[in-house]
Amino acid sequence: MRLRYAGTCRDCGVDLDAGVRAVYDRATKTMICVTCPVPDVAAEVIKPAEILEVVEAVRTPAIPEPRPAPVDSGSAGASARREHERRSAKREARIRDAHPRLGGLILALSDEPQSTTAWARGAKGEEVLGQGLDTLTARGVLMLHDRRIPPTRANIDHIAVSPAGVFVIDAKRYKGRPHVVTTGGLFRPRISTLVVGSRVSKKIVDGVHKQVALVHAALAKAGFPDVPIRGMLCFVDADWPLFGGSFVIDGVDVLWPKKAGEQLLAPGLIEVAAASEIHRALAAAFPVA
Repeated sequence: MRLRYAGTCRDCGVDLDAGVRAVYDRATKTMICVTCPVPDVAAEVIKPAEILEVVEAVRTPAIPEPRPAPVDSGSAGASARREHERRSAKREARIRDAHPRLGGLILALSDEPQSTTAWARGAKGEEVLGQGLDTLTARGVLMLHDRRIPPTRANIDHIAVSPAGVFVIDAKRYKGRPHVVTTGGLFRPRISTLVVGSRVSKKIVDGVHKQVALVHAALAKAGFPDVPIRGMLCFVDADWPLFGGSFVIDGVDVLWPKKAGEQLLAPGLIEVAAASEIHRALAAAFPVA
């Protein structure tokens, strides 16, 4: 029989763990390991068919289920920071090769082109927003930062999973006040356009739509087609008013970091276990950039 409790063989004294097979003598309430011979007296005192079961002393150890590897949440702004460093190093090498003696002086007296500094500004914006969003993890928000969109080199700045749903967040460091300009009317279709300061920013709204569509497709493929998904444009350095200011344009939330955090913490129907599975599925679909 298989022992329910640990004990000791009465003949040889070997320790017997719970779960191993051994002979149990009900008359004397003792145990006999299967390697020791069973005395005839035991067979005479009690019925072998009722209380003695001699089988192989093979115990199959319990194999624990492997724990899933932890999800790499990524580092906010990492790919933009690397691109800035690559461009900066390439410019420095080009100037030093062209001017071996004066290269250092030229670099010291000249500024990097806007096409290079834009990557550093973008990286800083992602880092600032990412640090703020990471403080929400203790309150049940799961984060993914700087995720690559296979098979391209494009990336999604931030993806958040919370009880309220999945949020695709694009960080921007535009100056000026975000607002909506509406054209058309009585005889023409009304068209709403995002403007930041004097900068028309329709393309970035379209970009968020594309990212949301990709995230929705990835979740549907992973078995979560009905999870609510919101797109966000989060302006880190914009000129926001003291009261109000956030708005929705074409289904995309336009707001600042603190306001984004409030939406992520809103109550919802996604339970903790489901949120963890969604988080893992998105991490697999969109690897670290």
